[in-house]
Amino acid sequence: MMNTTALPPTAAASLTLTRPDDWHLHVRDGAAMAAVVPHTARQFGRAIIMPNLRPPVTTAAQAVAYRDRIRACVPAGVDFEPLMTLYLTDNTPPDEIRRAREAGVVALKLYPAGATTNSDAGVTDIRKTHATLEMMQREGLLLLVHGEVTDPSVDVFDREARFIEQVMEPLRDAFPELKIVFEHITTREAAQYVAEAGPNMAATLTAHHLLYNRNAIFTGGLRPHYYCLPVLKREEHRRALVASATSGSPKFFLGTDSAPHAAHLKEHAAACAGCYTALSAIELYAEAFERAGALDRLEGFASLHGPAFYGLPVNTGTITLKREPWQLPETLPYGDAELKPMGGGETLNWRLVD
Repeated sequence: MMNTTALPPTAAASLTLTRPDDWHLHVRDGAAMAAVVPHTARQFGRAIIMPNLRPPVTTAAQAVAYRDRIRACVPAGVDFEPLMTLYLTDNTPPDEIRRAREAGVVALKLYPAGATTNSDAGVTDIRKTHATLEMMQREGLLLLVHGEVTDPSVDVFDREARFIEQVMEPLRDAFPELKIVFEHITTREAAQYVAEAGPNMAATLTAHHLLYNRNAIFTGGLRPHYYCLPVLKREEHRRALVASATSGSPKFFLGTDSAPHAAHLKEHAAACAGCYTALSAIELYAEAFERAGALDRLEGFASLHGPAFYGLPVNTGTITLKREPWQLPETLPYGDAELKPMGGGETLNWRLVD
């Protein structure tokens, strides 16, 4: 269930924001992609597209082709631009980085092998990627990091904190000029680490990690549509994330990590990790910021901090949210299957105005 802290009193009946961006998004491919891209394009001017397809997007040519397929799913008349990434592997050649930059690719994604959905081809030892990371530092491409160790002896709730010690610190020491986004942070330790790091490190925060703690996975039984990786953490960590998101610090910005999976694969003995939030992303963030009494800081988090870190212009145009309670649908069409959004059936207090 959503955190039940009472809403602060406010007279605002609407909220207008500079058109925001989503700095971490999964859209899959094919018919599934066609079902979800319009949800994001309705709200956001741009989105960083994750490369963990099967097979993964590992070359500039594959990224360009994927970008074209995404653009074909954007509704006519809607201004939305996918920002492409490559999937970093042990064998990504340094020469591919220059080709990627020339093709408009903005970043590479580090998945520790086996850390999450479709990460089997990920990095097994960060030292194997040093030549490629050096080229990225030289060419100005960012590194986006799924920050969890995959050692099975490490408790799943401790894997993010351990990653900071074992991987992130040596990585930053070796490549001090490389811009790094610590994606979908989930712990107080990660929030503090990013806040105290230099200007080349930032972090994205998801709506679900701001709104829910790990009790949501188990309330009334096992609830797979709240299962994601990194997994939801204790309430003390959720509060620390909210404090970071609403602090006004330019180091923290919006990244939904919205990850669609067919309902039958979520409601499965081995449930897929990922929460689908793209349908109502900006409304969910508004909910979190209002509960913290910080609606005045939502625009910076959603619309301004990300472009500044990536060195991109702020979007033109605006979106407007109206204070209007509405109920999230229980299911959505998803190719030949059904998709269940996280929080389906719950009521939100803000609604995007078309």
